[in-house]
Amino acid sequence: MEAIHFPITNWSEDDKPREKLMLKGKETLSDAELIAILIGSGSRNESAVGLAKRILLSVDNLNTLGKITISQLTKFKGIGAAKAITIIAALELGRRRRSEDALQFKNQVTSSKVIFEIMQPIIGELPHEEFWVFFLNNSNKIISKVQLSKGGITGTIVDMRLVFKFAFETKATSLILCHNHPSGSLIPSEADKQITKKIKIAGELLDVKVLDHLIITETKYYSFVDEGIF
Repeated sequence: MEAIHFPITNWSEDDKPREKLMLKGKETLSDAELIAILIGSGSRNESAVGLAKRILLSVDNLNTLGKITISQLTKFKGIGAAKAITIIAALELGRRRRSEDALQFKNQVTSSKVIFEIMQPIIGELPHEEFWVFFLNNSNKIISKVQLSKGGITGTIVDMRLVFKFAFETKATSLILCHNHPSGSLIPSEADKQITKKIKIAGELLDVKVLDHLIITETKYYSFVDEGIF
């Protein structure tokens, strides 16, 4: 018996994203269609695609959606806790993949942008400050990266002794400092400048060079070296 072909115009709205992915590939789907697959089904009055579009419209983009909480998502009619958790988990996997890809293919630091691309998915969108240190070898290849401290919205405490403890343990010859500004400001504070100066002076005494200090925000970064502060 000859198979009957049903054109896409005859598919139900909820089937379109899944079938489209199967027939045409994942690249052909819009953000709303991909989210609709995560949602699974809509309601009597609204398809999964329609619901996904409504959610995206309220948050503007995927980066903002990645910051939304379960309670915020469940305020949308048609989104229960299970669907909210599915969406959040998928976006978190995407964020982690970006970080791993950057670290895997850019383990040698050739510019400040390399550090930004590694760290933006990790700290660029956080609501609090975190201070990280990269430890490098003679070839400027990353040996490891360590979260040194985690603070509040406006600052974090940095223990300089821990910086060099990790440097000696990893046999690093140089390091790069990095922290985020949840406010979105790229202007270094006096505290940022002071801790950078202290760690740099200590590094000179201990033969561990401080190569740079980066301030990371959601979309941009500030490099002490690029701006001529070092």
